[in-house]
Amino acid sequence: MSLYSPPPPPKDEDELLVRAQALAGFSLGELATLAGVAIPANLKRDKGWVGMLLELFLGASAGSKPEQDFPQLGIELKTIPIDEQGRPLETTFVCVAPLTGNSGVSWHTSHVRHKLARVLWIPVEGSRQLPLAGRRIGSPLLWSPSAEEEQLLRRDWEELMDLIVLGHVENVTARHGEVLQLRPKAANSKALTEAIGEHGQPIMTLPRGFYLKKDFTRQLLARHFLL
Repeated sequence: MSLYSPPPPPKDEDELLVRAQALAGFSLGELATLAGVAIPANLKRDKGWVGMLLELFLGASAGSKPEQDFPQLGIELKTIPIDEQGRPLETTFVCVAPLTGNSGVSWHTSHVRHKLARVLWIPVEGSRQLPLAGRRIGSPLLWSPSAEEEQLLRRDWEELMDLIVLGHVENVTARHGEVLQLRPKAANSKALTEAIGEHGQPIMTLPRGFYLKKDFTRQLLARHFLL
């Protein structure tokens, strides 16, 4: 049984950043032991495990609610698996894409913009050769999109939302979008949701999620860490 008790939510950005910086250099195994949390064999079935472990030490309060992880600060936590050169190993999930009821939606009120307004990025070693317990945590980065980054995100979001609204969701591939992509997000192919078909008729399709492409996050990390 663990005697670890998670800290209260951080009062401000500085306190959150200090907590995140204090985790840099620790391995996931060391943190799991401190917190009394079992380490899964791998992340196939426990995709969110790393994020949940870090939330315990950072004082996140949102849990699985659709708001930001630190709602009182308006900050979202994103762990990002990286290789030996500090490059992201996979795309980054942002949020589920709404496939119906999209009349009148705009970028300014979109979930994607809300989720990416302020992000605490925490790189974590992610190479498959490394056992999960031995993977170390990197230095954190507190980020908001620059005007240029926001413009790119907005352009992709608007293009992808147009395709959804016009009934072309089934034709969207991971190649659409320069920095943002729309991909199926479902545990299995039976988890269907309602969407709009080419002739405006309701259809059933896999749920979709918005993801940041690896190139976008690679440049973001490279600029900050001068890789």
